[in-house]
Amino acid sequence: MKFKHIFEIAKALLLARSKQTLVAAIGVTFSVAFFISLLGFMQGLNTLLDGLVLNRTPHIRLYNDTRPSAQQPIELDSQYKDYHHFIHSIKPANTRKEIYNVENILKKLNSDKRVYGIAPKLTAQAFYNLGNIELNGIINGIDPMQEARLFNFKNYVLDGDYMDLQNRPNSIILGRGVADKMLANKGDVIQVTTINGDHFSLKVIGFFQSGSVELDKVQSFVSIATCRKLLKKPSTYVSDIQIKLKDMNQAPAMAKEYASLFKIDAEDIQTANAQFETGSSARTIISFAVGIVLLIVAGFGIYNILNMMIYEKMDTIAILKATGYSGADIKKIFIAISLSIGIAGAIAGVSLGLLFSLLIDSIAFHSAALPTVKTYPVDYGMQYYAIAIIFAVATTYFAGWFPSRKASVVDPVEIIRGK
Repeated sequence: MKFKHIFEIAKALLLARSKQTLVAAIGVTFSVAFFISLLGFMQGLNTLLDGLVLNRTPHIRLYNDTRPSAQQPIELDSQYKDYHHFIHSIKPANTRKEIYNVENILKKLNSDKRVYGIAPKLTAQAFYNLGNIELNGIINGIDPMQEARLFNFKNYVLDGDYMDLQNRPNSIILGRGVADKMLANKGDVIQVTTINGDHFSLKVIGFFQSGSVELDKVQSFVSIATCRKLLKKPSTYVSDIQIKLKDMNQAPAMAKEYASLFKIDAEDIQTANAQFETGSSARTIISFAVGIVLLIVAGFGIYNILNMMIYEKMDTIAILKATGYSGADIKKIFIAISLSIGIAGAIAGVSLGLLFSLLIDSIAFHSAALPTVKTYPVDYGMQYYAIAIIFAVATTYFAGWFPSRKASVVDPVEIIRGK
């Protein structure tokens, strides 16, 4: 039987029940549209929330951790070699935070083709002087250019140019919370006191707002050179090396490799931020589950409509079979009806889903914690559109396949005799 006649018959049956067909197509349309807009919004939200921490976190961090001595004095005495030692109140080893041989380590990392970029860093505990009050704080010494390239530093700097840290000596970018407490404005000169009791004057060139209120109440940023001056350290002093990889998934294995190679502590991003990845995965799974349920519900609607059509068109099916149409032809007719509804609904759903996404993306979003985000985030990834179309077509195919099997085994003699 030629496909032309099958499609003509399927078209006639569709038009004969145009209202039910339209309802089924609308069901598929809205299911696909909500699937696309929901997944796009949730993924955009995931990217935003993860970016607050993960995008500003190095894939690998090299540092010297503070820990007790590997060997206690009692373990050095052969007399107690085979004894079990109960040791309490162990004091940390007398080690420095400085990374030894830092120049050779940086050279080695720069030559590693797996590494995307590196950013040295050091921190100084200090007090911001506010009259007679001293506010506890942490001053981060950074390379502004590398921080901007690797960790989106510039996106969180308000009312100032992050490169001024490099170009202007003794300058500081204050955390928004610190600035609010000190009533500091851009251009003001503030006083800080290091834990060693040294006093320094720093000029405010901008403000930093990370999205974490607690962090913004204590942290600020200066250049590495300025931070070394605060700590009275030499030009080679570095306490942290932040590494961004070309493939983040290699971080755990490479962290162990660097720890063994450089005899230093190494922490990978998966270990440091496991909870954020878990939350992101959970939100994605929930979004996919809701979207798929919508498509399945639409499929059941098509299934019910085709079932009713079969009962109402039993005489038509009997006549078709009596005039030479086989059971396979009848099955193709009803599958063609189902797929027509599914494809038309999917195409309309993609357009409507894009419209919903654009609408969400245009809604104003204001948050003191996220000053650079002006509207709700949406991800326009093509994978969501492809998944929606494929799943919609597959769902409607199976929704038509089961009723078509019932129609293909109809006995025309019994139907005509009954009539």
